[in-house]
Amino acid sequence: MPLRQPTEMPVSALELLRADHAAVIELFDQFEQMKQAVDADEKDALVARICGELIVHTAIEEEMFYPVARDAISADDFFDQATVEHASAKDLIAQLGEMEPDDELYDATVKVLGEYVKHHIAEEQNELFPKVEASRLDLGALGQRLAERKTALMDEIGLADLDDLMPKGILGDARGEARPR
Repeated sequence: MPLRQPTEMPVSALELLRADHAAVIELFDQFEQMKQAVDADEKDALVARICGELIVHTAIEEEMFYPVARDAISADDFFDQATVEHASAKDLIAQLGEMEPDDELYDATVKVLGEYVKHHIAEEQNELFPKVEASRLDLGALGQRLAERKTALMDEIGLADLDDLMPKGILGDARGEARPR
């Protein structure tokens, strides 16, 4: 049997989700640093990228990760709260979809979305992930399924098409792609 190439190595579900978290936090931080220094089109592209990353991430969590994790561990309250937090983020994403970068509350809406998301990430990584790691879940197999679904969703919504519109120096490694350790 041939050895797997490094790019084919399975990625743990938690590694993939942590990489997504790091990428979106980086994008929010970039927004805060650059919001006054970029033109409206670049700002809009950056926010579209943030929202796209969040749409894909919440979809793979809700469709695949949460149901499997809920069955594996005892944390119903956490999953119920996470569902409400996802709904709040989706509401803010929808509001941003209706706004223009020069609207009075645009920057504030992005900031509040970022604060909600960072709070949610901290709870997931500090409360949920340790319990999932201690469970008997096959995180490698789940990670493979999450990665496949993520790729399909990114293609479906055209997330990569935003790359050329992003402010220079933003994209870097903030694509949310998990790397094997």
